Amino acid sequence: MINFTESEERRALRKAVADMARKYGHEYFTAKARAGEKTDELWAEAGKLGYLGVAVPEEYGGGGGGIGDLAAVCEELATAGCPLLLTVVSPAICATVIARFGTDEQKQRWLPGFADGTTKMGFAITEPDAGSNSHKLTTAIHRDGDEWVLNGGKYYISGVDEVEAVLVVARHVDATGQRLLPSLMIVPTNAPGFTYRHIPMEVLSPEKQFTCFFDDVRLPLDALVGTEDAGLAQLFAGLNPERIMAASFATGMARRALDLAAEYARTRTVWDTPIGAHQGLAHPLAQCAIQVELARLMTQKAAALYDAGEDRAAGEAANMAKYAAGEAVAAAVDQAIQVHGGNGLSSEYGLGAMLAASRLSRIAPVSREMILNYVAQHTLKLPRSY
Repeated sequence: MINFTESEERRALRKAVADMARKYGHEYFTAKARAGEKTDELWAEAGKLGYLGVAVPEEYGGGGGGIGDLAAVCEELATAGCPLLLTVVSPAICATVIARFGTDEQKQRWLPGFADGTTKMGFAITEPDAGSNSHKLTTAIHRDGDEWVLNGGKYYISGVDEVEAVLVVARHVDATGQRLLPSLMIVPTNAPGFTYRHIPMEVLSPEKQFTCFFDDVRLPLDALVGTEDAGLAQLFAGLNPERIMAASFATGMARRALDLAAEYARTRTVWDTPIGAHQGLAHPLAQCAIQVELARLMTQKAAALYDAGEDRAAGEAANMAKYAAGEAVAAAVDQAIQVHGGNGLSSEYGLGAMLAASRLSRIAPVSREMILNYVAQHTLKLPRSY
């Protein structure tokens, strides 16, 4: 990060992922989404080539890289028109948490599958009445002999229909019913008492959203990742990579939108002049390009801090990166549509489908308002507003 350039290995990784993803492209991705199918072929090839497991430790078959490498994979997939949402969840949150806090048995069980892409795992924290506020979570876990018993529900959980298990955030409950610290539990999707329901969305994606229900789900003691009293420190070890990946997901979409807009502005001619020659179009696109590059730079900083073990500083940078990327992609997609005029909402150009997805980047996995709250309180040391 000192010279603000990526390593030769990182640049080579980006090129390799981009070359692979272009073989599939936006048409493949949207066709799968409209047909209600999954992008299994793309995921399998990315896993086989080692891209999904680039940040998994080498001793478990991974690439031994960092979250910055995985973020590069995520960004290049999105730039090629294949924004795979589960890359933000399975190899980033789940694999990272298990690699850092899992037992030797858990690592042996799960990490090789994360490394080659044969294992997918979801992540569940948000609840209807709590959002991501871990202090208000009601999903509860208590011990009953040699088992854990899980009860509660989660909301807007990605890809539950295509994962083997879900990493669930639940709060311990003691014998008196008092809620204690949160922990992370690995819950197989076929566990008795675990059901889920699809949430119809206007976002065009092969990866669906679900409401999850846990009714007396019994789990073995080794379903617990880390310790009972790890609390928020362990949780944010997964949430910081999530925000870094979400930022890369957004900047990848933004780069695609700008590429399409710039190409159209160079080649679309009205009154004998390419429309890109007019400052009314050129300047807004240039402003969007600047926003995207600034967001990418902050994302790289956040990833470098996280990979260096600077968790607190990485948290601040990851929040800023997520905010900047969300604003950048929303602006870039909107301006790209405007440059195309009516064509911007036609299926041929593929920008209309990006509109809802780009707007989502200002909401999930953490809203822009909560990030501003965080920066106001922790960076500027202002009084807490909530």
